[in-house]
Amino acid sequence: MNTTFLFIGAGRMAESMIKGLQSAKGQNLSIIAANQGNKNRLQHLFSMYAIETTTDWLHHVKESSVIVLAMPPEAHEAVLEQLSTVIEGQLVISVAAGIGLKKLENPLPPGTPVAWVMPNTAAETGESISLYTYADTLNENQVKLLELLLKSIGKSEYCTEEQIHKLTAITGSAPAFLYEFASALINAAAGYGISEAQARKLVSQMIYGSAVMLQSGVSPVDLRNAVTTPGGSTAAGLEVLNQADFKMLIESAVKATNEKAAKLGGKQENEEK
Repeated sequence: MNTTFLFIGAGRMAESMIKGLQSAKGQNLSIIAANQGNKNRLQHLFSMYAIETTTDWLHHVKESSVIVLAMPPEAHEAVLEQLSTVIEGQLVISVAAGIGLKKLENPLPPGTPVAWVMPNTAAETGESISLYTYADTLNENQVKLLELLLKSIGKSEYCTEEQIHKLTAITGSAPAFLYEFASALINAAAGYGISEAQARKLVSQMIYGSAVMLQSGVSPVDLRNAVTTPGGSTAAGLEVLNQADFKMLIESAVKATNEKAAKLGGKQENEEK
């Protein structure tokens, strides 16, 4: 039986998922990508992946098994209102920040199966860590289709809706913190007479290797201690970070991210009322 994924929104996250789904082996899948304003993006997706594209997604809902809402949060209200007039039990998945299940369920017919997925930008390389949750209205096959989509872009973790709201700061925003840290290390390395390309190679491989070590199951504290000789050079560098209260700084950054996300979510809710 053929399964059709309809993507409403044709941006980078949609492209990452389309690319991942196309690489899924043993699956009989069709993919349709839609948007209303950027025909160049549709042409790009058609050229790269030979999928069907359209500016009139409403006419493709009935033939679709899964509808993926891959557009900004503020675009959801209008799209969900239109979708409610034609949907007939298909799975609806949003990949937008701050949405949640209720915001999907409320405009749609009662019992519509919905899911909320929060990937990160590493989906482009198939290495996302995606948080997800779903309503109890999904049937067994729809859960499998959701899992197929998640697997196509990396690894995933089931969470409650509230946990996703809080943990998106870690999985979604914290990569920006890491890139800022990496940028500082690259600048420091380049200051010792090597090229920026060499500095980037050194830092990126260091981060990659450290991530592999973290995934081995050894605690970060044990890994840090394995690198740090008491009274040694690494200890001197860590002392500078400790004096600047590095851990508290990170915690404050996570807190600020969540507070801002809550304000934006509240603003959206107020606009919808």
